[in-house]
Amino acid sequence: MDDDVEILDVDDGNSQVPLKNQDLSQLSFTVGEFLSLYGWYLLAVTVTVLLLIQHLRKRRTGQSRQDSVPHSLQDASLVTKRQEAMEAARLRMQKELDAKAVAFKEKQREQEEEKRRQKIEEWESMKQGKSSKGHKLSGNTEEASAAAAGLKPKMDKKPLRSSDYNPLMGQGGSCSWRPGRRGPSAGG
Repeated sequence: MDDDVEILDVDDGNSQVPLKNQDLSQLSFTVGEFLSLYGWYLLAVTVTVLLLIQHLRKRRTGQSRQDSVPHSLQDASLVTKRQEAMEAARLRMQKELDAKAVAFKEKQREQEEEKRRQKIEEWESMKQGKSSKGHKLSGNTEEASAAAAGLKPKMDKKPLRSSDYNPLMGQGGSCSWRPGRRGPSAGG
């Protein structure tokens, strides 16, 4: 391999001229001199501009408040529309509830009518001397379905205490109250 490679720098003729004053000491000296001569004037102008900006902002917010009156009218119309929509929804829900109530009452009336019809048929069959066992069997099936559902009949329950128990009579028990002795105590 050849290690004799030579790299040449080609000059285009656009060589940059280095800055004469590369340190910023001259610039800082000039700025310092300017501030020492005109610093108070510069401070006064800055404060005046800030106060003017604040004043203009206050004026703008005052105008926007006056302009917001039509916005509040729009808001009022928007609120009115929302309230009307809510009222319509309430009415719709009330109608649905009323329809359900009517259907429930109708169903109850039909059930009562069916029970009344069954009682009339039972009475008619008893008048004619027919056995009412067919109707009793249907009652037994209802009791069997209730027992299957986990409902216990009240007849099977035993009373917790006997019927002649009265706690005020003082029958038995180790925690009974006894009056103390009368007269002088034995230790005294």
